[in-house]
Amino acid sequence: MFGYNNKILIIDVSSKSWKWEDLEEDVVRDFIGGSGLGAYLLYQHCPIGAEPLSHSNPLIFCASPLVGSKLTTTSKFAVVSKSPQTGFIGDSLSSSSIALSIKGVGADAVVITGASREWISLVVDKEGVRFNDASNLLGTTTSATEKSLMGTLGKGYDTACIGPAGENLVRFASISNDGGRQAGRTGNGAVMGSKKIKAISFKGHKKIPSFDENALAKTRIDLNYKSLGEATEKYRTLGTMANLSVFERLKILPTGNFRNQSNKDFQNISGEAMHTEEKVSTSHCANCTIGCEKLITIPNSGSEKVRLEYQSLFAMGPLVGISDRETILKSSKFCDESGMDTISAGSTCAWFMECMQKGIIPESWLKLLPRYDNEEDLFAQLLRSIAERSGIGDILAEGSARVSEAIGLGSQEFAMHVKGLEMPGYEPRSLHTMALALAVSTRGACHNRSSAYEYDFSSDSDGYKQSSRGRMVVEGEDYSAVMDSLIWCKFVRRVFDNFYDESAEILNNITGWDIDPKQLAQCGERINNLKKQFNIREGWNRSHDNLPKRIFSDPLINGEKVSSISESELDNMIEYYYDARGWTSDGIIPSEKLVSLGIKS
Repeated sequence: MFGYNNKILIIDVSSKSWKWEDLEEDVVRDFIGGSGLGAYLLYQHCPIGAEPLSHSNPLIFCASPLVGSKLTTTSKFAVVSKSPQTGFIGDSLSSSSIALSIKGVGADAVVITGASREWISLVVDKEGVRFNDASNLLGTTTSATEKSLMGTLGKGYDTACIGPAGENLVRFASISNDGGRQAGRTGNGAVMGSKKIKAISFKGHKKIPSFDENALAKTRIDLNYKSLGEATEKYRTLGTMANLSVFERLKILPTGNFRNQSNKDFQNISGEAMHTEEKVSTSHCANCTIGCEKLITIPNSGSEKVRLEYQSLFAMGPLVGISDRETILKSSKFCDESGMDTISAGSTCAWFMECMQKGIIPESWLKLLPRYDNEEDLFAQLLRSIAERSGIGDILAEGSARVSEAIGLGSQEFAMHVKGLEMPGYEPRSLHTMALALAVSTRGACHNRSSAYEYDFSSDSDGYKQSSRGRMVVEGEDYSAVMDSLIWCKFVRRVFDNFYDESAEILNNITGWDIDPKQLAQCGERINNLKKQFNIREGWNRSHDNLPKRIFSDPLINGEKVSSISESELDNMIEYYYDARGWTSDGIIPSEKLVSLGIKS
């Protein structure tokens, strides 16, 4: 089979053993690779009711058929497990040469099971799997861990690792790779920490041939050209930081823990200000022509740099009410080095700081607070205590969903999460299609699994009916599932004239298959239904598809109330979404639907 190794590497860190299993062609035809294949493997390898931080929860790394093709933006991999934040499926994507190395060791996916008794560093190369002692790496930052292993292992190895947050089982810990890139959301870093794996390094030694290299060579040239056009201009210039000014202009920038939709101090921290007043350089992922990542030199730090994109800028800035550039840059860098998801870290702190303002923090918790001089210093101290699980941080490391349940006193209403995953920087009270997508997403509050905001930003958005939004979210989710399984970067989505036609042709040129565009689209439907079925198996019910109570209140813009979305409006859209999916009114997948998609219940 072209384009695949046809192999899964199973590593049991409890017994320090490993084995290879065949990957059948019908599985990858149905689930492709990336997050789709990861969902399939999680469904197979995760016992029903497994605790996310127990030895029975597998940690899965997946490559894809496009990895190694040298097509622009295709050096991506997925990390999948049962999420410590939500208890449902947790999948994250990252871009780096690790994707190439995973495939280069002969694996289409690596499934890690069990838990080690002592801290280890895994090494996978042509000799097999080694279980090295990692006690000397404990407490080290992500960049220091990568540097140390690079010196120990030598050239050619690519490393994914956790920082102190992952070691300390912070529920929103991330997995870092390639000098700061993150598989950030849903807490996969905590799962890696629960297995006492500090790092995993791969060194590829083989190349997977494609069916029609001549056709792919022409496609590479065409996509390279298109990827440098108008569709990606903002990513190449300001990066995603450009969104901050755009969202402020549209009054959809969540600020102050989603109390407001506008930030009067936005100009000081905008992407434009960063580029004008700070030293900024561009970084490319492996095999990427776009270069959306912007490295900013942190003021008063010498030459220390941080990767900054919109979501981190939002979460370290407007969300917590901070407009000091240096604080935002240092906080984002700290999260990357500690291995924490910036969105969940910022949101949990924003919730806690509001609880302090309202005076509803238990006295016993207040005694755990670090000393601080001002709001900026408080935020920095909270982040540090969370990563270390010291003082109040030992409580906040559980995330806003769990901690708000512990406090009560109405604080659950402004804990800004869905299913336990904190919300990204989009204002659902004004973006109603996005509101629906956030509510029904299988991994919790997620902006990357449907791109529903694109419908809200379109010129026809005011005329969309609630029934139309349900269908749009379904189409967006299935489209995104195919992208995340092939895996394409979302930033090339607009360079295709017809995504399914062109992607099916590319997939066939790689594999030698004859899959047609409709079959490829159905893969997206199948993947999303399997993710939902996994969640149902793990205890999902209709009440989990919802938004925080605050979203149903009137937000403020410059002190004045504006219209919002109501609970009844969201409920109606959810019903239309279920109907468009072919599910019951309670969101359950009928058995005949599962059978038609080839999914075993």
